[in-house]
Amino acid sequence: MNWRKWLDDFVLAGKGILMATKEKRFWYGFIPTFIFFGMLINLLAGGFSKFELMGTVGFGGSMKILLDAFLGIFGVNQIFTEWLPTFLLALLQGILVGLIVFLWQKKKQAGDANSANVEKAGIITGLVALGAGCPTCGTTLLTPLLGAIFSTGSLAIAGVISTVVTILAVVIAILSLKRLGVEAYVIIVNEKYLARKNEKTKDR
Repeated sequence: MNWRKWLDDFVLAGKGILMATKEKRFWYGFIPTFIFFGMLINLLAGGFSKFELMGTVGFGGSMKILLDAFLGIFGVNQIFTEWLPTFLLALLQGILVGLIVFLWQKKKQAGDANSANVEKAGIITGLVALGAGCPTCGTTLLTPLLGAIFSTGSLAIAGVISTVVTILAVVIAILSLKRLGVEAYVIIVNEKYLARKNEKTKDR
């Protein structure tokens, strides 16, 4: 493996992501995804208990639970060690979808849009949602499933699998961001080059 090229790709991806943030299209994808995904992970911490609670406390109580989930994205009433992974996962997913929206719009203009990147983002969302839970207490959506299969030790098993699933989702997200970031960099630099070339042509 050519490590220099690998690192260069990450540098280019970083530049591409920064350039994409200057476009409104990026934020159309980033903001709703970041908020939705952050709230989803907070709501799923501890399994489906908060959703079950929302079914019994009425509209006002449900809105309070949703507000707490929203504030939890930014660390309000959260333990730092539990909040940081949630925030980073929501941030990664938000950037990923923001880039997908940005590139999809650019490729649509060029007549080359496709859904492959959207499918990959969906896979990452599913993996992180499945592994979501409380890192310190070991709860996860996998706990009830494994509890039905194993009579004992399901909590410990679920905790381990949850960690592996979450790490897998993060790795896939980072690799996807590298590829999409490089793609965004190439498109933006090419657009700037063509714009300068057209200006020089008009000046002649």
